[in-house]
Amino acid sequence: MSKFLQEIKLDLNFIKSHTLQPKWYKVLKVFILLGFIAGYTAFFGWYKTAVFLVLFMFLSLLVHMLYRINTRKWTRTWLDFVVAEENGEIKAKSIGKFYYSAIIINAILSIIGSQCLG
Repeated sequence: MSKFLQEIKLDLNFIKSHTLQPKWYKVLKVFILLGFIAGYTAFFGWYKTAVFLVLFMFLSLLVHMLYRINTRKWTRTWLDFVVAEENGEIKAKSIGKFYYSAIIINAILSIIGSQCLG
C-alpha cells in the first residue's frame, strides 16, 4: 500500500508542477467542469450526472495510465507528450492533439453512456 501511495504522490506532484498548461487554465478547468456538471444535472438529473462522472473518470484514468506507462512516469517522450532536458533536469514540454482528442472522446462516450444507462 505504501508503494501505491508513493505512486499517487508522484502523479499529484507532476500534475501540480507541470507547465503544459498555463496556471490560469488549470484553475479555469475546475470552473468549466463545475459549470458543465451543474448544467448536466439541471437537464438530466443526478443519476445520469453520476453515471457520466463515473464513466468519464474511469476513461480518463485509462488515458492517464496509458500516458504514465508509455512515458515511463513522465520522463520520456511518447506520442504528443514531449520531454526535454533543461539544466540537467527532465521537464515536460508539451502535450497535444492525441491527449486532448482522447479527453473529448471520453466526454462524448460518457455522455452517450450516461444517456443509455440512465
